[in-house]
Amino acid sequence: MSNEFAFAIKSICFDEDYRPSDNTRITTNFANLARGTSRQENLRNTLRMIDNRFNALAHWDNPKGDRYAVNLEIISVEMSIDGASSGNALPLIEILKTSIVDSKTNERIEGIVGNNFSSYVRDYDFSVLLLEHTKNQATFSTPDNFGDLHGKLFKCFVNSSTYKEHFSKPPVICLSVSSSKTYHRTENQHPVLGVEYQQDEYSLTDEYFKKMGMKVRYFMPPNSAAPLAFYFSGDLLSDYTNLELISTISTMDTFQKIYRPEIYNANSAAGKSYQPSLKHQDYSLTRIVYDREERSQLAIEQGRFVEEHFIKPYQAILEQWSANTPL
Repeated sequence: MSNEFAFAIKSICFDEDYRPSDNTRITTNFANLARGTSRQENLRNTLRMIDNRFNALAHWDNPKGDRYAVNLEIISVEMSIDGASSGNALPLIEILKTSIVDSKTNERIEGIVGNNFSSYVRDYDFSVLLLEHTKNQATFSTPDNFGDLHGKLFKCFVNSSTYKEHFSKPPVICLSVSSSKTYHRTENQHPVLGVEYQQDEYSLTDEYFKKMGMKVRYFMPPNSAAPLAFYFSGDLLSDYTNLELISTISTMDTFQKIYRPEIYNANSAAGKSYQPSLKHQDYSLTRIVYDREERSQLAIEQGRFVEEHFIKPYQAILEQWSANTPL
C-alpha cells in the first residue's frame, strides 16, 4: 500500500516580492502577510526583523550586527495516490527552509527545514473533526485515533526518498507554547536556545506531534519574552549547528511576535512559572498588519476542503493504508 503514495516538492522564495500561489493554503502564516494593501511593507518589515534577530543572536565576530542575512524558501509538498497524475496531486503540507548568507565569507550556509508548519489534514483534524466531536460535550475528549492518519502521512513523507533527496537533516518545527499549560523554568541553559522550560503535562498539540514522530523541548532564547516549543525527531542540541538553530529562532520568534504579540511581544519576560495567555494586555504591536480572526475562520473552510477533496474520496485507501502502517 505504501507504494501508492508519491511525493513531489515545489519551492518558492519568501521575499518582499512573494505572492501566494493559487493552491497555497491561505491560512498559512506567510501567505496571510502577503495579502492586502500592506503586502510589500509587511514582507519587508518581517524580513528585516528576522535578519536583525539573527545578527543579535549570532553576535560573535559580528561587531556591526549586520554580518548575516536569512533567506527563506516556502516548501510545498504534494502527494499523489495510486499513480494519479501530477495535475491531481493533493496539497499535503507547507514548511519553510532557511539558509544563511554570510557577507564576511560570501558563503551560503544551509539552515533548517521545517520551522513553520501548515497542513491541510491538520486543519481537518482540529477545525472539523475535533470541533464536531467536542460539540455539546460536558468534558473534553478527542476522537478515536485522533491524529493517527496525519502522523503516518508525515512520517511517510520524511522517510521518503523525495525528502532525502532534497534535505540532509530531519525537520525541526517551532511553534507557540500552549496557553492551557504552565511551564516551569529549569537550570538548563543553552548558549543559543536559551533557558529551558518544562511542563508537567503535554498539550494536545504536543501529543499530535508525537504521532508525527517528534519530541518536544521548550526554550526561551536570549531576549525573548516567552519560551518556544521545538519539535524534532533526533537530538535538538547536537544534530544542528548554532547557526542552524539561530535561523529557526530568528524566523519563528519574528512570526510569533506578529501572530501572538500578547505572548511573544509582551513587555515583560516569562518568569520561573509561566502560563501563556492571549488575554494578556501588556504587550507591544509590530508594524505589521495581520488578521488573526480571519485566519481562524479560514482554517475551518480549508478543513472542509480537505474533507471533500481528500478524506472522503480516498477514505477506503487511506483507512486500509493506515491500518497496515504502524505509528
